[in-house]
Amino acid sequence: MTLNDVKCFLLDMDGTFYLGDKIIEGSLEFIEKVKATGRDYLFLTNNSSHNAEFYVQRLKRMGLDTDRRHVLTSGEATCAKLRELYPGKRAFLLGNEFLYEEFAEAGIEVDNQNPEIVVVGFDTTLTYQKMRDVCDYIRAGLPYIATHPDFNCPTETGFMPDMGAIMAFIEASAFRRPDLIIGKPHPGIVEAALRRTGFQLNELAMVGDRLYTDIETGRRTGMLSILVMSGETTEAMLAASETKPDLKYDRLADMIPLL
Repeated sequence: MTLNDVKCFLLDMDGTFYLGDKIIEGSLEFIEKVKATGRDYLFLTNNSSHNAEFYVQRLKRMGLDTDRRHVLTSGEATCAKLRELYPGKRAFLLGNEFLYEEFAEAGIEVDNQNPEIVVVGFDTTLTYQKMRDVCDYIRAGLPYIATHPDFNCPTETGFMPDMGAIMAFIEASAFRRPDLIIGKPHPGIVEAALRRTGFQLNELAMVGDRLYTDIETGRRTGMLSILVMSGETTEAMLAASETKPDLKYDRLADMIPLL
């Protein structure tokens, strides 16, 4: 499969399209070329600390006028999977206000006092009491679902602890890993992307800056994987990794002449 075969690009966001609050040079021009050649795009983010509307507004501030149809978060994908696997179940939710909004929109009841399942998201409002509570419920044996596996979240000044760090805390106390993880490279978010776009796997390309999420998604599903070197991955990391991309570019803009 080559770039010419791609009908829709699944785009990671932070480290791929922008870094922190700064757009990566050439990203807007890449989207314009995608649209001009009759292709489509879907931003696919593992970050469950914000919802789709938050990202739509962030992208607009950066100069891209898009809508919620073009943004899919791991939080949204988690809600879809919960409706499928645990319809009507009450959830303990570890997350911030944006994830709570996504659950409310999806019609999933959040009950942190008498839950039937536990959902852990990237909670930037963590407290020790929240971690005690979530460990208690997980230790008690309730089904345990995590929105995504990322260890760190990139920022303009480095990294901040992400879901991988939260899951490690839980595992150290409750001795359990999640029963199900939704975000890249796991299938839940890919299933949601297929439903959203209407395309088949062989018509999609996963584009991102992380080997163990973005590029591994391509490897596991068979879709074309494209690594951009504008975020987390260094040449040394790529050389040492068993997960290799099908294609590699310095940034999104490098693909423009090839579309």
